[in-house]
Amino acid sequence: MTVEKMAAVLEHSFIEICEFERETLHRFREVTVNLGLGALPGGVKFPDSAGAFHYTESGKLLSVTSNRFIYWSTSGDIVQLVEQSLDTNLLNNTVRLRFNHCTVLPGGVSIQETLNNVIILISTNQSVHRLVLPHPTRMYRSEVVTELHMQSIFTDVGKLSLQGPPHSAIIPSSVGQTGSPSTSTAWLSHQGEAHFALASPAGGIVVVTLPPHDTQGSVSVVELKRTSMMQRLSGWMPTAIRGDQGPADLALSLAVRELEEDCFIFALCQDHKLRMWSFREQACLLEADMLEYMPACKGVRRLLGQGHRLRLAFSTTGLCLSVYLAVPQRGQFTVLQLVATDNSHYSLEHISSLFTTQETLVDFTLTSTDIWALWLDDSNATVVKYINFEHNAAGQWNQVFVQPPPVEEVHIGVDQDPREAYLERLFSPLRFTASAIVKALQIYRRGSERIADLSWDSLKKEVTVAVETELQSSVTEFEFSQEEYHQLQVEFWSKFYACCLQYQEALSMPLGLSVSQHTNMVCLLKKGFVSFLLPCFAVDHLYLSSEEYLLSEEETPITEDPEVGRDVLQLVQCLRLVCDAVSGEMAYEMEEALEHLESPERAAELVLENIDNVIDDIQNKLQDIRNPMAAMTVLLREMDLELDSEVTGEGPIALNMRISLSQLYNSSSAVSLVCQAVCQMAMTRALFCRDLLILQKLYLRFGDNVWTQLLQLQQDLIPRCSHLLSSYHLLKHISQSLASSVPMDIIPQTVVELFYQTAARKIIISHIYSQQQSNSLLLWTHMVSNVVQLLAQLLWPSSPGFQFPECLMANCQYTQLQEYVRLIGPWCQVNMGSCRFMLGQCYLANGEGQKALQCFQEAATEVEKEEFLMRLTGTEEEEAASTPRLQYYNKVLRLLEDKGLPQLVIQLASLAITEAVSDVSSQAALWTRIFKHHLDLGHNSEAYEALTQNPDSSMQLDCLRQLVVVLCERSQLQDLVQFPYVNLHDEVVNIIESRVRGLDLLAHNYYDLLYAFHINRHNYRKAGTVMFEFGMRLGREVRTRLGLQKQVNCYLAALNCLRLIRPEYAWIVQPTPGAVYERPGASPKRNSDGEFSSEPVKRQVDILELQDLEKEYILSRSRLTLAQHHLPSAPIAGSASAVEMVALLVQTGLFDSALSLCQTFRLNLTPVFEGLAFKCIKLQFGGEETQNEAWSWLAANQLSSVVNTKESSATDEAWRLLASYLDRYPSPNGQHHRCVINKLMSHGVPLPDWLVNSYKAVDAASLLRLYLNFDLLDAAAELVLEYVDALLGKGHQYFGIERPLSATSSTAWLPYTSIDQLLQALNETQTNSSKVRDKLEDYHKLVARTTQRLLAQ
Repeated sequence: MTVEKMAAVLEHSFIEICEFERETLHRFREVTVNLGLGALPGGVKFPDSAGAFHYTESGKLLSVTSNRFIYWSTSGDIVQLVEQSLDTNLLNNTVRLRFNHCTVLPGGVSIQETLNNVIILISTNQSVHRLVLPHPTRMYRSEVVTELHMQSIFTDVGKLSLQGPPHSAIIPSSVGQTGSPSTSTAWLSHQGEAHFALASPAGGIVVVTLPPHDTQGSVSVVELKRTSMMQRLSGWMPTAIRGDQGPADLALSLAVRELEEDCFIFALCQDHKLRMWSFREQACLLEADMLEYMPACKGVRRLLGQGHRLRLAFSTTGLCLSVYLAVPQRGQFTVLQLVATDNSHYSLEHISSLFTTQETLVDFTLTSTDIWALWLDDSNATVVKYINFEHNAAGQWNQVFVQPPPVEEVHIGVDQDPREAYLERLFSPLRFTASAIVKALQIYRRGSERIADLSWDSLKKEVTVAVETELQSSVTEFEFSQEEYHQLQVEFWSKFYACCLQYQEALSMPLGLSVSQHTNMVCLLKKGFVSFLLPCFAVDHLYLSSEEYLLSEEETPITEDPEVGRDVLQLVQCLRLVCDAVSGEMAYEMEEALEHLESPERAAELVLENIDNVIDDIQNKLQDIRNPMAAMTVLLREMDLELDSEVTGEGPIALNMRISLSQLYNSSSAVSLVCQAVCQMAMTRALFCRDLLILQKLYLRFGDNVWTQLLQLQQDLIPRCSHLLSSYHLLKHISQSLASSVPMDIIPQTVVELFYQTAARKIIISHIYSQQQSNSLLLWTHMVSNVVQLLAQLLWPSSPGFQFPECLMANCQYTQLQEYVRLIGPWCQVNMGSCRFMLGQCYLANGEGQKALQCFQEAATEVEKEEFLMRLTGTEEEEAASTPRLQYYNKVLRLLEDKGLPQLVIQLASLAITEAVSDVSSQAALWTRIFKHHLDLGHNSEAYEALTQNPDSSMQLDCLRQLVVVLCERSQLQDLVQFPYVNLHDEVVNIIESRVRGLDLLAHNYYDLLYAFHINRHNYRKAGTVMFEFGMRLGREVRTRLGLQKQVNCYLAALNCLRLIRPEYAWIVQPTPGAVYERPGASPKRNSDGEFSSEPVKRQVDILELQDLEKEYILSRSRLTLAQHHLPSAPIAGSASAVEMVALLVQTGLFDSALSLCQTFRLNLTPVFEGLAFKCIKLQFGGEETQNEAWSWLAANQLSSVVNTKESSATDEAWRLLASYLDRYPSPNGQHHRCVINKLMSHGVPLPDWLVNSYKAVDAASLLRLYLNFDLLDAAAELVLEYVDALLGKGHQYFGIERPLSATSSTAWLPYTSIDQLLQALNETQTNSSKVRDKLEDYHKLVARTTQRLLAQ
């Protein structure tokens, strides 16, 4: 069904849609006008009234005032004004004016606009007032309106000085001396003067005139009298002598119109006569008796009129007047046209007379073609009707279906919570205003506190607390049965509900009716809010029409075939019988069946069993229908909103027009209005479908029907009707489903309002204007019907579009979306996959991952069939997968990843792999995903398995690298080492090596990992190489004690590895520093970018055997020992050679380590002995501090005989250590002794006896030469004497001589050269020379004797 077709069958009747306030109450700003007047004695109280003013350009799209109007209500001394727009939200748009001790007159408010201002004219029984406000076009000068919020013209009303002369004037006391004026009207002249026409209580009219607001001037008063004489009254007192006027002249209703530079005041008086006064001529130009137009007026003339009303309007032929004569039981509207004759004479031409049986007329409005009237009937219910006064031969009024008051009793099911039932009824968007609930709540609390502005949700909580508190406080017993407590709840909630009903009824009291001549928008003005009258769709019109209208209609607008039309009318009359027969309880049961997704057909059968009393009547009615199947088909087709194609807002619309349309029908009032109209439509049609389904089931029971009709009914019409019933039930549900709070400027009450505001409005308005002229008027009847129809079509579950669920998801309405999918699940076959996808997202948001995954899998089968899912998969940024199904899986996988559900990602990816058999790249991506999430979850074995399944070698290598890095960071090295790595062994090694050489040695343990990796595979040489490399890098890069300790351990591990290999294979390759280690951390296989080098790296290698490693180990251990005893030496020792280390160890006093190192590397021990000798010298001459410091390094050297006592000083221990080294490390020719003695002598230190004695036994000649070198002649002479004595047999054992000189002993010798040098030196000094010579002489004699003996032998 198209929008255009539906729009063509409208305007047969209207339906009222209430625009309740949305979240909080209207906050009126109070402005008090006090002119110092006192209350009149016996003042007349006028009934409350209301009216509206529509801007001239309210029907123009490119206007600030489009769809904008002002409505007001009066009550006693108060005038409340509200400016409202259907396009933008107006700020500061309410004001309450209070006129102290005055009463606002009927017709006492008039609003007119000029180019620059909006002027409000107000008449009270004692004063007249003028408010001059800025025109919206002067407040907002932009060509197009793009803001959602704008300032109202009432924004600065508080700044006006309303008591001043330009704004207010007091009516002269003589005018009201016999009482208060009974009615009034006001107008603005072309010159800007404000005229107030007041009906004098004594008859006649008094006109009070205020000068233009921007000029100085005085107030003037003019009295119009029946004698056609006029006297100008200057000041406040009239000077004319009044005629004796009777009360028959008393004007009951006034109206004014400017024509041809004159102003005509029309007065409908108590004597049933209409008089027209010329304000310019100050004369009565026309007097007509209205009873002349009333048939059978006998007896009426003698009665004074009381409720007569007068309205004016321009039609295509001129000025029309409508007079309502309030006559008991036969009120009459008479429409007349003013006709001008020659010489300024006027007459009235009768157009039509319209009759009504309604009693109490509240208000009526005359348009160019129609009369709209508002009544209250005998039961105080609102009645609104309209009629075309020219083309209406039958004189039948058209219906307006007003909103009925909320039901007085709420049906509570046995299994239903009373609190939930009443809250649902109270806070449904269509039933109660916030004002009524707040007032009831204040009464219920007994007015203990004022309720501040509350949101809808907060108000619901306050109501719940109040009722529950009242219930608890009334309870005197502590135990209740379930039934008793249920009854108590019903009692207290019904009491509060009744209170709300009273206030809602008071607020719904109609006060006036307004029809815009520019847009044809009809407003019903009530005590507490304003409602709008929308054209009623044809099918709704049929269902809602009263029986008298159905009987009188000869054709129906839903079909052109008159025969079918009559059948439809007969069928609707049958439906009326069904509707009347369905009780409230049965209706509730049917509603519950739909809510719980039970079969509508079965529920209809159950209802049918309970309406046996009317079956005969229905059957009789059905017999009058010629072709019931055709009538049902027409009705079902009319109610089906399914479209062949999706409604879009894509059309050729100019840019400035598109900007202007951005706010059309976008205010909170319009949002609420349109969505409540959709809700009303859904509620009406749900009942229609319910009754039709019951009727169809009844029709099946009749046995006298044609078999083909029964077959059509069973297989086609009943399923279609059942489907429509479920669809409209869904629309009704979502129209009343409250939205969760969303971060927007305006918080909608329902999810449909949220959808309309965020998505649907733009689509709808663009669609309408892409098919019509952009400069067309904003005709209310046409526009609002199209908007409502299109919104319902966008919401229709069987339509191809999927915008509504998309909107709910985008705005986080998860609970509401779940309920929506639940309700359409069993019967809607459109967008099934899309709904499952949305439901999956809801489950995701609520933390139900497994359910979400199930929904996503179910939706996958529809990916290539549904537009939404195709659009969803068509937005991939990455390279598209081979099939839409795989693209869909990728989308869902990202959703699951965003929610942090790796287990579900693995499950879905595993499923997707089975569908990607021929797509290697997709398989690789999916296996990579599985690997990643298994690894994140700590499933190392599964991650390794996924890695091995990856068909893409590049991705496999990336995964392998990630596996190594992550397991290292987690210290899960056992898993990493034990994986088999089939065909990936070299890659693993390369990855670990590249990590090893690029990271901090101490922060990461990749060398240990690599070592364990090779050990686990019994590759000991590789393991040894790794640890040796680790040790080398530690010595170069980590020159700390910790680094040296690790280096020692590394070399030990390397030694162990090589010792596990057969000796012929116990070697490793050492890269030289110039190749790999020139840049620390460089990979031997990769360049600086991490890529494999294009050319092989040239290596210069050394082969290291077990002995070489042992040397490196000892050297590193020496470095560690040095660092342990002298920490500052650690940075130096890290890369020191063996020779350098010996010097460092000696310097630190670690002589044991130095000697061990020298022996390992076969170095000369001389530096060690010299160093120790020097330390002995320093101790010999050092102070106490030096002595104390020496104990630390003395303790580091192993000397078993060291005894730390008071008798033994550090110096003594040092000498003893030196002596022990000389004994422990003998050297050929006493080299060590010689270097020590040389050191001592060079520092002038006396030689210890033990050292001299020791060296004498080793090499006395060398000792002699040392004495001579250092000019120690006495010591040298003494040594020569002792040595000669030893040869002669005295003390030979002290010089290492086994036997003294004899014929049988071995050959003995003397260092004659040194002795000669000594003698020469002695001769020069004359010291001990003779003793030496004598001793030598003795020696020579013995030698001679011994020689002779030998020769003699």
